[in-house]
Amino acid sequence: MPPSPPSWLVILFAASLVVGCGGGGRANPFLSGPPQRGDLLQEPPALVQTVSAATLLEELSLQANQQLLTLGGAPVCDVAIYHIEYETVGAKNEAASASAALMVPTGIDSRCRNGRPILLYAHGTTTNRNFNIANLQDPNNSEGLLLAAFFAAQGYIVVAPNFAGYDTSSLPYHPYLVADQQSKDMIDGLKAARTALPFASALLTKDDGRLFITGYSQGGYVAMATHRAMQALGEPVTASAPMSGPYALAAFVDALFEGQVNEDATVTSAFLITAYQAAYGNIYSTSGDVFEPAYATGIDTLLPTTLARSQLYAEGKLPQFALFSATAPSAAYASFTPATTPAPLAFVFARGFGTGDLITNAYRLSYLGDATANPDGGFPVVTTGAPAASPGLALRKALKSNDLRAWTPTSPLLLCGGDQDPTVFWLNTALVQHYWSTQAPTAPASVLDLEGSGTAPYASWQTGFSVAKGLVAAAAIAQGATDGGAAAIADAYHTTLVAPFCLAAVVSFFAAQP
Repeated sequence: MPPSPPSWLVILFAASLVVGCGGGGRANPFLSGPPQRGDLLQEPPALVQTVSAATLLEELSLQANQQLLTLGGAPVCDVAIYHIEYETVGAKNEAASASAALMVPTGIDSRCRNGRPILLYAHGTTTNRNFNIANLQDPNNSEGLLLAAFFAAQGYIVVAPNFAGYDTSSLPYHPYLVADQQSKDMIDGLKAARTALPFASALLTKDDGRLFITGYSQGGYVAMATHRAMQALGEPVTASAPMSGPYALAAFVDALFEGQVNEDATVTSAFLITAYQAAYGNIYSTSGDVFEPAYATGIDTLLPTTLARSQLYAEGKLPQFALFSATAPSAAYASFTPATTPAPLAFVFARGFGTGDLITNAYRLSYLGDATANPDGGFPVVTTGAPAASPGLALRKALKSNDLRAWTPTSPLLLCGGDQDPTVFWLNTALVQHYWSTQAPTAPASVLDLEGSGTAPYASWQTGFSVAKGLVAAAAIAQGATDGGAAAIADAYHTTLVAPFCLAAVVSFFAAQP
């Protein structure tokens, strides 16, 4: 579920952003004995680059980039970007190292120094094993660029883990959507960043004790899991804002197997299933129990990878679209091969079926049989709203363990997304909202659907989102699209349309917190 860079963002952040570079870092000489979770593994932290507010403002003020200037506001602070490494754990609680970006606002403005809040950010799905969110010169690192512009340049201390399994991490796999591990990774990265901050800021910029948590797509899920974990530990969270995440994970995957195949399903399904196999060891006996022979060999260690997605498809590592066979696993499921409702996404579902598919019909049939015998309380109809009480299939058991419909926030929380999202379905937000509405006391949570209108205080972002969708459709029609731009909107929806508007709403939401 990766937010890939909007073209206007790629153009916006060119090499001219880099004002100065630094480096270095050395093994921490103060560690005695084996490193513990959250230990900073290098002191001082490595300065990657500095971005000046003046340069940012100059670039943002270009006529072609008024949208970002309007959404994020004019930058106030220079931003020093550091790369830190720290100790964490893998999904089996094994020792592992990981890395993160630490973005420190600097400058003479009072909003850039002294006590400042921390913004803890979780990134979206990427297949790139070398991903480093601290590297703003990477043209595919739109999230790092957005964090610098929307938060660090506005006076937030930004901590953004790369996650175990990426960049310099020693873990040979990534625990994708494993809530316990991913929340520990975030908490450990935060601890290490707080250790690094005095070295990075020379005490001019300090942590004022306020902590905000957000993330997009996979990162939206991780942000919510982290808020839940910190609340359970008694650690204060000022507010959080998960965006477009698969929170109701068990219901979401049930929908996928029933025939609502989402965008990017072959990548995310392979990632999820093999990560759960690495974490729990019981999802399958051999990869061929789940995956078709053409893809089974080597799939356990395929993701993350140094290969581009186009190479994964071209080299036959994964199919681009076909998750399931176009032939139903039994007559009972013919009407769901593919699903045809909700109608606006039917053409997206249809792309997930064909020949050369990833998951065997036998495994799909066993999954659907378990879902029928042990139905989720939120899909296909809302009953309890909770995950299945006693799923039998190992994968569904793991999904229940990692579903986030079993907690209630006690500090303010905003959920943001769009209810026509073809990548991470809105049912995730709707089911979490439903669960919280049944709890007492009611959770201090609000929901922003960008497809709506007049939602105070976010109505202007809803209007802007509608305009942006219209522009995408108009461009597609001008290039000969005969579907009114529906396919172009679907392709851009999760990755380039929703993300910047939700992030702008999050900026506003956090600014309103005491």
